[in-house]
Amino acid sequence: MDPLGAPSQFVDVDTLPSWGNSCEEQLTTSDTAAETYQEETIRSPFLYNKDINGKVVLWKGDVALLNCTAIVNTSNESLTDKNPVSESIFMLAGPDLKEDLQKLRGCRTGEAKLTKGFNLAARFIIHTVGPKYKSRYRTAAESSLYSCYRNVLQLAKEQSMSSVGFCVINSAKRGYPLEDATHIALRTVRRFLEIHGETIEKVVFAVSELEEATYQKLLPLYFPRSLKEESCSLPYLPADIGNAEGEPVVPERQIRISEKPGAPEDNQEEEDEGLGVDLSFIGSHAFARMEGDIDKQRRLILQGQLSEAALQKQHQRNYNRWLCQARSEDLSDIASLKALYQTGVDNCGRTVMVVVGRNIPVTLIDMDKALLYFIHVMDHIAVKEYVLVYFHTLTSEYNHLDSDFLKKLYDVVDVKYKRNLKAVYFVHPTFRSKVSTWFFTTFSVSGLKDKIHHVDSLHQLFSAISPEQIDFPPFVLEYDARICNWSRWIINTKIVEGKWALLYVLSPITRFVTCYLSVLLVSKDTTFSRDHYLLK
Repeated sequence: MDPLGAPSQFVDVDTLPSWGNSCEEQLTTSDTAAETYQEETIRSPFLYNKDINGKVVLWKGDVALLNCTAIVNTSNESLTDKNPVSESIFMLAGPDLKEDLQKLRGCRTGEAKLTKGFNLAARFIIHTVGPKYKSRYRTAAESSLYSCYRNVLQLAKEQSMSSVGFCVINSAKRGYPLEDATHIALRTVRRFLEIHGETIEKVVFAVSELEEATYQKLLPLYFPRSLKEESCSLPYLPADIGNAEGEPVVPERQIRISEKPGAPEDNQEEEDEGLGVDLSFIGSHAFARMEGDIDKQRRLILQGQLSEAALQKQHQRNYNRWLCQARSEDLSDIASLKALYQTGVDNCGRTVMVVVGRNIPVTLIDMDKALLYFIHVMDHIAVKEYVLVYFHTLTSEYNHLDSDFLKKLYDVVDVKYKRNLKAVYFVHPTFRSKVSTWFFTTFSVSGLKDKIHHVDSLHQLFSAISPEQIDFPPFVLEYDARICNWSRWIINTKIVEGKWALLYVLSPITRFVTCYLSVLLVSKDTTFSRDHYLLK
């Protein structure tokens, strides 16, 4: 009870019945029956374990109401997603939570980050980002969702948390099938409790009414409450039950080690080992082949004598070196500029990447780190078709990217960047930028000129990309509205009309006459169409 005498809205996890206690009649299996199951029945990879079942709770309700050490919030990469779980957590935690989130500088898909619980009953909130699901990228989505649950549990272990309340991380907005995601959630938690069960006392799955039936159906597969339930659930386990930690297994990614690399596979019988063994195959297999003289290859590159295949191999090696460096270096200062980010899709369903020129302080940042950040963000985007929207709006001379940097960027990136880039929309270009772009695409790089489209107003951009699919910086919208209003004012007031335009710039006298005549034209409400204005 709270001080006013009203019942508290928060729920203590210690008062909730565990999963093992929800089926007590099946737990009274005799020792003889247990031995029969163990000897005669094929056991499930997820064995009946009373201690583990006692740590698991299935509860229908709002995860924000749980009184436990930490609860889980599912959000997007910027931690600003608006979904029922997040909105409830933000409302109950109070305004201090938003200020604390800004210090985290976002969260990548699959990662987990920690904040205080503030006004919640839970002491901490663990924020994580679930993947967006697409059937053709199912393997990547499974791995990312596994990482969400695994990293949350690992963080709880590191912080010595006794209880964790999980929401359903795969939000409906991200399109992950509920049943597939539930399999990953349950088996990841099960494997973690098998290995690190002594570090955590309670794991609560807080579900909605729509999600409860799926969890009730799949929980017996991974947390059987009796030997009989274990045996009955075995046929319903999916083909992929993950590895020892619950991580999805991809056969193509497994390393296969041969006892004798390069040896013929059709040897019928092993001959006596000794000097008579045929060693002719040694050195003929890729396992034993060397790359060659690297210095010689570089010299041939400089002399232009290396083959096309060797050049591509050298280029790929260089790109992989840049990518490894990008993944290992701290690029948070570049990310905080918000000069490059992913938004929606265009009318053809291609990913849209936004570059904000005004947010690039060329003279104040390390451009090599900017190049690393570009590669880090774009590597997984460029594997499929995408478009770039570059806002040149209100850029100054301190924001203009040097042509040498752009040439270096174009030379460093992998061929997939150039092949899958379908369009570059250059928004609010100036005359100078148009000329610079023409020179750069004509003399510095090839194959890019036809992909660049100069866009003078956002209305033109909307013919290719719906406005709901782009996150606009506020100053871009203000600038576009201002120039559109100015253009309409020039056309409607008719100050400069046809032949009068030439006289207007000749002398002060003709300017006075032009202004006088324009006032007369406006007072007579004479209308001129834009087409008429252009023809004159």
